[in-house]
Amino acid sequence: MADQVITDTGERMTKALAHLAHEFSVIRTGRASAAVLEDIKVEYYGSAMPVPQVATVKSPDPHLLTIEPWDKSMLGAIEKAIQASDLGLNPSNDGTLLRVPFPSPTEERRRELVKLCKGYAEKAKVAVRDVRHDAIKQLERREKDAEISQDDLHRAEAEVQKLTDAHIHDIDEMLKRKEQEIMEV
Repeated sequence: MADQVITDTGERMTKALAHLAHEFSVIRTGRASAAVLEDIKVEYYGSAMPVPQVATVKSPDPHLLTIEPWDKSMLGAIEKAIQASDLGLNPSNDGTLLRVPFPSPTEERRRELVKLCKGYAEKAKVAVRDVRHDAIKQLERREKDAEISQDDLHRAEAEVQKLTDAHIHDIDEMLKRKEQEIMEV
């Protein structure tokens, strides 16, 4: 019984880490990355599609993305969607593909991005702690209902705390790596 709660807790905490990794992947660091275009939607035959699903996105060098839509009539719509996003990117259209330069962010912008990353990391930590709280409540309920013994409860609580500590450490490591990536000139 307690083992199932621990397993579920680990899975939920890992999902919080995966969400944080996604949040970090869309933060523009001055390096060209197709991941920043995943949240930009473009109208395609009546439905909103992410840019990578309607075009081939390549990064020929660290400061440039090229976007080649499968349907050439989509060029204008993709260009407008990128300009309308809050990424601050300015694509150039040559009639067959879009070139999206990634200028290096200013020192001030890099500090803002680090602050944003810290906020995302803090939200991930809160999510992990909420999962821990839920797990301990479940375990206490099961102990109260005599499904597990008090010794099992204490062992399981210690295991949940170990999982929490490990995931918080992973979040801190992810944040440190992202900060270094952002502050790199």
